[in-house]
Amino acid sequence: MKVVSPEREKARTEATAMMLMEAHALREQFMPFAKLRGIEDVATAYRVQDAYWRRQMARDNTQPGGFKIGLTTKKMQEMCGIDSPVAGYVPANRIYTSGVALDGRRQTHLGLEFEIAVKLDRDFPFRPVAYTQQELSQGVAAVAPGVELVDDRHCDYTTLEALSLIADNSWNEGIVVGAWQEPPKDLGAVEGVVTLDGQELGRGFGRDALGHPYVPLTWLANFRAGTDRPLKKGDVVMTGSLIRTHFPTQTCTYRYTLAGLGSVDVEVRF
Repeated sequence: MKVVSPEREKARTEATAMMLMEAHALREQFMPFAKLRGIEDVATAYRVQDAYWRRQMARDNTQPGGFKIGLTTKKMQEMCGIDSPVAGYVPANRIYTSGVALDGRRQTHLGLEFEIAVKLDRDFPFRPVAYTQQELSQGVAAVAPGVELVDDRHCDYTTLEALSLIADNSWNEGIVVGAWQEPPKDLGAVEGVVTLDGQELGRGFGRDALGHPYVPLTWLANFRAGTDRPLKKGDVVMTGSLIRTHFPTQTCTYRYTLAGLGSVDVEVRF
């Protein structure tokens, strides 16, 4: 492997972040770019994500409101050539509440993912011993039905690989959450149902996210603990899709209901 100086690596990281800003602004199709940009491992991909995110924060005058977790099925991980989930920042100014009307033309190719959102009531800073799932469960203040907004920019999924996805902030464009509720005893058994203009679109269970939503949440806490932005009290975390992503093509309304935990409504306008 060729050795790259820290200065050159930083310059390449910033250049890739700028490329991503321009690609989104120009609404270019997502094409895998990791190999061409010298992104050879997960650590480098997250450094690019950080640089790209800093540029977005400066442009929009915002801060992280939480995180999203993606690739929470073994099938998707195998397809993308990675053995763990992936994460991305959620901007505080794009955390919407139920009933929001979104402009579907804002993104190049808007998709909606239907998940369980959690809100944390404590910090999870760096420590030498990994956090356990029990500790994360005790750190969850509330849960809610959540819809993640993604922009895959018309990706050809047969070419998708994890390093490019990570660098592009794992495609997050914001989230919509319902009313916060006390976590049920068995979050993995909670069933979610999505309707599109009143017709059922799909359904799934909390356990569809790697067996239980707290499994990817624990992974995220341990991953972020090794960075300069660990999970903090008040963060909202999207724990992974329970139902297949849907891409609206015309004005429509979604309702996503988690049994016993309420609903979240999202209107998309074109």
